[in-house]
Amino acid sequence: MDKGRYSIIFSSLTGNTKKLADTIRAVLPSEDCDYFGAPETAELHSEMLYVGFWTDKGNADSAVLQLLSKLRGKKIFLFGTAGFGGSAAYFQKILDHIKQSVDPSNTVVGEYMCQGKMPQSVRDRYMKMKAQPEHPANIDALIDNFDRALSHPDEDDLERLRKIILG
Repeated sequence: MDKGRYSIIFSSLTGNTKKLADTIRAVLPSEDCDYFGAPETAELHSEMLYVGFWTDKGNADSAVLQLLSKLRGKKIFLFGTAGFGGSAAYFQKILDHIKQSVDPSNTVVGEYMCQGKMPQSVRDRYMKMKAQPEHPANIDALIDNFDRALSHPDEDDLERLRKIILG
């Protein structure tokens, strides 16, 4: 099935979202790729855009939000990673938030999110918090989540993404 020309535009802070972008690139015909890389304000000629983000305070990072706000008349597939995983509802909340930045002239044709590992500095911060007598009640859950996230995006995450893209 010919999906036509496309671009893969993504922002990746720690390499998680780049892994997803590489996975999308690997399953689509390379000769149809107009652009692969960071969000640029350059004219994106492809009708189909795969837009990847990392999660910053429950929304896409600012570079991706800026890009999304400028797009008109495109088909958009959103993909991204978040340090907190384990809940489809949480991912959906982030995606719904991001879609508010998409102009109605565009069509969001698909979406995908998975957990992504976080920098070690995050765990260090949690351990410092835990050492305080007045630490957050959920600190152990935060540390457990950090440890679970270390393996993500894993092969299962990437396989689910491949199936959606090829779907």
